[in-house]
Amino acid sequence: MLKYILLNVLDIVILSYICYKLIILIKGTRAVQILLGILVLGVITAVAMYLKLDTTFWVLKNFWAAGVIIIVVVFQPDIRTTLAQLGSGKLTRLFMREGVIAVKELVRAVRECSNKKIGMLIIIEKEMGLKDIIEKGVNIRGEISHELLQSIFYPKSPLHDGAVIISGSKILAAACVLPSTDNPSISKFMGMRHRAAIGVTEISDAFAIVVSEETGAISIATGGRLEIGISKDGLEQMLLNIWKRPDNVFSRKNDIVREKNEI
Repeated sequence: MLKYILLNVLDIVILSYICYKLIILIKGTRAVQILLGILVLGVITAVAMYLKLDTTFWVLKNFWAAGVIIIVVVFQPDIRTTLAQLGSGKLTRLFMREGVIAVKELVRAVRECSNKKIGMLIIIEKEMGLKDIIEKGVNIRGEISHELLQSIFYPKSPLHDGAVIISGSKILAAACVLPSTDNPSISKFMGMRHRAAIGVTEISDAFAIVVSEETGAISIATGGRLEIGISKDGLEQMLLNIWKRPDNVFSRKNDIVREKNEI
């Protein structure tokens, strides 16, 4: 008996989750208006049956008899698009956890900029806030995407100088000025991006990613220490490990706390 109940609960949860993700998929498309129209017709049909409006009910009853065929015809473009997205893997992204998607987008941007030798300086905010630095930068407040990150650091972009600050799954600000390290043991020949990455991690628990515009090499900085020559796979694993921690950088808790403070 208990097994039967658990299986039914699991069945309901899976179906609810799939419906929710499908709603997210069609959100903002014309399919939403069509579904609302079908819902209105359903309400009118129920009212007509309850009030015994024979003519109206007869017309609507015949409509619903062919309803499945009509819905398939009306939604044909949307069904085709959905199946195409399923084949391309875009629909699968809807079922991935937000942090994993953010990591994948971030690593893709770093990889492509590394291949093209485009300089990058990305700071991932953790428990210690970087509000003072963020306020002096250019407000972005956008979801992490490799297209957005690459456009920010494109050499001719007015935002390419300075750092991007990331918190949770959002890019908070760009063109941020960071404090440079005063550590005398750091080579004077080290670039400004690398010195800034070390500097910000000396005064906070942030995680910094640097891409050299001279060599395309990827470096990371934590706790005031710089590690040069990070592989793409190594960077992805580091970010996933940070995300899995209780104080992970992709926690929605950080976003919620920040939104409450702003209100």
